[in-house]
Amino acid sequence: MGYHPGLEDDGIYLAAVKARLDPVLFPHDADFFRLQMQATVFDDVIAGFVHWTHIPLPWAELFWQLASLFGILWACHSIARHVFPQAKAQWAGVAMVAAMFTLPVSGTALFLADQHLHPRNIATALILLAVSRILAAQRWQAALLLIAAFLMHPLMAAMGISFCVFLGLAMLDVVHARALSWSERSLAAGGKAAALIPLAWVFEPASPTWLQALNTRDYYYLYRWTWYEWLGALGPPLLFWLLWRTADKCGERLLARFALAVFAYSVFQQCVAMLMLAPPGWVRLTPLQPMRYLQLVYFCIALLAGCLLGKYCLKTSRWRWAVYLLAINGGMLVWQLASFTGSPHLELPDDPSANPWLEAFAWIRVHTPVDAYFALDPYYLEARGEDYHGFRALAERSQLADMVKDASVVTQIPELGPVWARQVAAEKGWNHFQLGDFERLKRDFGVDWALVSYPQPSGLACDWHNSSLAVCRIP
Repeated sequence: MGYHPGLEDDGIYLAAVKARLDPVLFPHDADFFRLQMQATVFDDVIAGFVHWTHIPLPWAELFWQLASLFGILWACHSIARHVFPQAKAQWAGVAMVAAMFTLPVSGTALFLADQHLHPRNIATALILLAVSRILAAQRWQAALLLIAAFLMHPLMAAMGISFCVFLGLAMLDVVHARALSWSERSLAAGGKAAALIPLAWVFEPASPTWLQALNTRDYYYLYRWTWYEWLGALGPPLLFWLLWRTADKCGERLLARFALAVFAYSVFQQCVAMLMLAPPGWVRLTPLQPMRYLQLVYFCIALLAGCLLGKYCLKTSRWRWAVYLLAINGGMLVWQLASFTGSPHLELPDDPSANPWLEAFAWIRVHTPVDAYFALDPYYLEARGEDYHGFRALAERSQLADMVKDASVVTQIPELGPVWARQVAAEKGWNHFQLGDFERLKRDFGVDWALVSYPQPSGLACDWHNSSLAVCRIP
């Protein structure tokens, strides 16, 4: 899967952790990461870990990433042990999940796990461990794990709670030897979910700047999905329905009940998502991204597909295992290498990077004042070879808002909309900026540095450059 600190959402989370460790950082526009952290204890936990252990943050982040991935695989092995008694099936399932960490989840802009430390990785490990505790009839342990997941990532934990409710109901037939009708199960799960949904703020009018940010994210809108994204959402419930019916006929009751739980959860959450995202008057619900329930479904697909291959195809054949492992890992590795053309596959701490953007960020971090305020291309994250590395997190300096990642923050924090819209509007036409445009940004916003393409526009005094970029003072 690779390792890429500062990538995508880590531009928000890593900046927040660094701000906790050094409050002097980010004197400007810190709300673009700070406000989003109010719903999680992630930054407090990581910063506290660094204070307690004195491990440098880059190594602490790598440690927690590896611990999260290990927790996910540990939980998957525990789930597989409950459902499949054969060791070869269990390990084939775990191997499949490990290879498919970067499998895209249809239409949601998610992978199964991120290539950087994200509270979602930690929450996913806790949710899957809770699932294994439900299978072991240890519901109090599951509840504690789900509470911990909620503190890390409330939205993903809500999906995990929903799945555990369905799994607990499906397992009642096995644990207590009594059946619940479909209507009883649906009503029970629906009642629990409905109790968690606040209503008042849903009908508040949406601001124009918030809608502008929202419209930068097509994947938020279920009814704009392509046919293959719909197939990726509606296909899994059908597969789990078939697995449920087949396993039930073959007398594999635990597998049947697990498949039933995934099927019921998928159908229920799909209906909830379609209802939430259909009425125009409920547009405020869109950033909740209810289709992200598919992440857990895809984990179950990968785990059970691997277990079934191990049980019925791989068995104890070394050659089959070799082909299996090379195919699933090799295919995903090739795809990841092709996805990051400008960056090393493993961006390990203290390893210098030949990526010109990361070189520039590193120079800025060391050689510019802590209170430096930067202007840069609002679409810099999409630049060729930049590979979506966040400026704030890696350069450790304040910047004017961008059109790519900060727009996503605005969808979650509507009050940032006016500030974001004003700043990105001021940066319009960046590729044609001249000295007067940079002076205007300094006059209107106080920015005093700029990261620009090299050779720089005439009139800018630049302290450093590489083959692609220059770091310049704005006079």
